[in-house]
Amino acid sequence: MAAGIITGTELSAETETALERAVASHRHEALFSERAHNIKQSAVRDVFDISIRPGLVSLAGGSPSLTGLPLDLVAQTASKVITEHGMEALHYGGGKGTEELRALICEIMAEEGILGASPEDVVVTTGSQSAQDIAAKVFCNPGDVVLVEDPTYVGALNTFEAYQVQVEAVRMDGNGLIPEDLEARIAELEAAGKTIKLLYTIPSFNNPSGITMAAERRQRVVDIAREHNILVLEDNPYGMLRFDGKPLAPLRADNPDDVIYCGSFSKIFSPGVRLGWALVPRHLYRRFYLAAEAVVLCPSTLTQLIVTEFFRRFDWRAYLAESRAVYAQRCEAMLSALAAEFPAEATWTTPDGGFFVWVTLPEGIDTYPLLHEAIDAGVVFIPGAAFTSSDEPSNRLRLAFSGVAPEQIREGVKRLAPVVRRAVEQHAGA
Repeated sequence: MAAGIITGTELSAETETALERAVASHRHEALFSERAHNIKQSAVRDVFDISIRPGLVSLAGGSPSLTGLPLDLVAQTASKVITEHGMEALHYGGGKGTEELRALICEIMAEEGILGASPEDVVVTTGSQSAQDIAAKVFCNPGDVVLVEDPTYVGALNTFEAYQVQVEAVRMDGNGLIPEDLEARIAELEAAGKTIKLLYTIPSFNNPSGITMAAERRQRVVDIAREHNILVLEDNPYGMLRFDGKPLAPLRADNPDDVIYCGSFSKIFSPGVRLGWALVPRHLYRRFYLAAEAVVLCPSTLTQLIVTEFFRRFDWRAYLAESRAVYAQRCEAMLSALAAEFPAEATWTTPDGGFFVWVTLPEGIDTYPLLHEAIDAGVVFIPGAAFTSSDEPSNRLRLAFSGVAPEQIREGVKRLAPVVRRAVEQHAGA
């Protein structure tokens, strides 16, 4: 995976190299664990630091739109929590999360089709990425294999690689993870003596591609994993953001014993509260919960109480419907702009929800160098190499429409188009 995609942009290459050598020569370098050398800075975070510069149009970060959030009600809710529950809110809480929030989480999951989930099987986490980290810690030894979609979420790649696992990609098409390829990849790895522990999947509006796993493939994917005693780690932060308001049933819905389900309040409320959750099979719950508690002791009681109180007072279902309409409009603005501005040699996905469009350029074009040209042109994106475990160059790039108004989306694509067009023309003439 391409890591540190834009680190040190304010430094010359020579200065950065000199600093790296100085750090590497320090006597404390020898104290780092083997695991520490696998911990990499997220390429998305690198670009995010740049994208907040004035004047740049950022099509990079997958940030939710908070424009429709009633901040006055959020403020009233926070004040009410402090006034009425201040001693509880500002103190330590239980390691699993509050019972009230876990019950609310079960209500939210029921909207997607996970019926009958018990709050006793929910662990509240610091965002859903924390749940991925816990899963890797609890289930993976160094050298074990974690299967992922190709492409997949860069944060998950960073998490898995930090635990010294072998990340192996499985091909996707326009209908998501390909079951036949999954079977073939498992057979190949098992024949090589590998131990496969997890299949990590973002079935609805995959980050970065925006692709959704077809309904008819979902059970087959779980069945294949079950046949080989592989646990499915389902990451579903965008599932309720299907533009038509009819989310596909998660893999977990009919498979309570074989799927760990990860959800998040970041996309349906606010990323700033840093709250997510894992719905864990009951026979795995105790060790998963204890591993979570060992890291954070307990999730923030204050933010849990605020979120619970807010969702109880606010029509969050109507708010999600409004959010879906906003994202649908922004997605259409991006797709229309791409059709109007990009060269015919470029193709892209057409998502039914979520935050992202995945652009493919002709084979042989590396989108990483194009990022520097794009920044000079006043727009930022994420190169495709960030979303794969491979070190090979990528001819793809991710564009995020979620946090940008339609007019800014059109302007960003307009700025990016000449960079892409020039790369295509140079490649054709090479």
